[in-house]
This record gives sequence, structure tokens and C-alpha cells, in this order.
Amino acid sequence: MFTTDTLEDQTILITGGGSGLGLSMAQKFASLGANIAICGRTEEKLKTATEQIDDQGSGQVRYYVADVRDHDRVGEMVHSIIGDFGDMAGLVNNAAGNFLAASEDLTPGGFKSVVDIVLHGSFNCTHAFGNYLIDNDKKGNVLNIVTTYAESSGSAFVLPSACGKAGVLAMTRSLAYEWATYGIRLNAVAPGPFPTEGAWSRLLPEEEMEEKFLSKIPAKRYGNHEELANLAAFLMSDMAEYITGECVTIDGGESLAAGQFNFIDQLAPREQLKAFFARMKSESGKNGD
Repeated sequence: MFTTDTLEDQTILITGGGSGLGLSMAQKFASLGANIAICGRTEEKLKTATEQIDDQGSGQVRYYVADVRDHDRVGEMVHSIIGDFGDMAGLVNNAAGNFLAASEDLTPGGFKSVVDIVLHGSFNCTHAFGNYLIDNDKKGNVLNIVTTYAESSGSAFVLPSACGKAGVLAMTRSLAYEWATYGIRLNAVAPGPFPTEGAWSRLLPEEEMEEKFLSKIPAKRYGNHEELANLAAFLMSDMAEYITGECVTIDGGESLAAGQFNFIDQLAPREQLKAFFARMKSESGKNGD
């Protein structure tokens, strides 16, 4: 249903667009005619991603080094994007963080780090972009990438992510109503398991865990990045002009069994699990993550 001009003349910012699902969405949008801005904290990763995105379409592609947790820097970035491209019509809040931990062992810093990226970062970008649209009497779209456990069940062992993503979903629906008067649409996508190098190494580092995870999915497979990118492109396009405040789940039926990471409790006694989480944290620190 898409053509090479489906997103023509739209400039879309994808946060965390240097890798994973963010990069896949950026490439898809570019192939449909959009101008692409991506942001992240690692310039080398952004440079490489920009080249990959540029190969997909004829529009402009630029990257911006920015930490979405920094409200002032986000405002500067949005101002720069508008100056560089002449306009900005769409935002995908994709930047996120997550790790496994027994909740009683969480530190305030660990909890804050994830919530700051997921919730505060999404607010910062949405706030800056929304004010630009409102001040200039322009319509626009915001797409927030949440998770299947944001809406109802929550999930054990990923408490900061569950709290942050639930907040983003509440923001999506709150602003969809409040900003509809300005012609601004806000929607969310709740992906189930879509393999990415970063998430898989932190959340499913062992074969036994991955096998158990896969067994919970009625479709008996993981999602393909193209499938999520297609959904995101539709929601960002004019074909979805009357859709706002919606959260679309794409997970092969996995969320029908609540609590995405609850299965971990079945793998070993709790003390063994906590020792395993500690080893993962130690290994992550050695790798500089």
C-alpha cells in the first residue's frame, strides 16, 4: 500500500535512530520519501547509520548528537532540525534503556537512568516539537514506541522500563486529546520481541532464556523489523489521519499471556536469579555499557 512518495516532503526525527528498530524505521521512512533526522549519544554510530539510511531514499538525512534526557539540548536540536530542513512534521520517540534486575536490588540511580531516558526523554522531545507546531500553526505526528507490558500487566524484573513506558503511554493518550485541537496526532506502537543486538544482549543473553521466551509466543517466531517499520510508516502517513490516541500491539499474540519477563521466575530459585543478574551487570560494566 506504500509508494515512494507516501511520506514525501515530511521531515521526521527518530530518537535512538542509530541502531535497532530506530534505524529500521528510519530506513523505511526514507524509502517512502521522507527527510530523516536521527539522534543519539554516540557520533560514530550515528554516522554509520546516516550512510545506511541515505542509501534507501532520495531525501536529506542528518544526524544530531544529543541526549534526550537534556531538555535544553533537545530544544536546541529541534531548532537545528527546523533550520537545516526548513520544517519538521514528525517525531518518533524510540530512545530507550532497559536491564534485568530483582526490584529489591534496584538502586535509585539505576531506576532513574531508565525512567529519565524513556519517560523524561519522550516528554522533552514531544514538548519541544509540539510547541514548534503550535506556535507555527502546523499539524504534525508523534509516534511513541512503548511495550506490550505498558498498558495492563506490567512486568517483573524490568520495573523501571515498565514504569517509564506506562508513563509514555499515558502521555500519548493525554496529549492526543489535548492537542487534537491543534491538528497534532499522537499514537503508540507496542512491540513484542523484535531481536536487536543491544536489547538481546541485556535481556536474553542465554540460550535457555531465549528458548523459553520464544515458547511464549503463539506465532512461534520473533517479529521482523520490516513488519514494525511498515506499521510505523502507516501511522505516520496521511492514511492514518483519523487515528489518534491509539496503541497498536505488534507481538504475534505474545501479550495475551501477561507479563513479558515474568517467565524468568520459572528458570531458577530467586537467589540464583539474583546472582545471575549480578553477573550480567558485572559483564555489562566490563563492556562499557
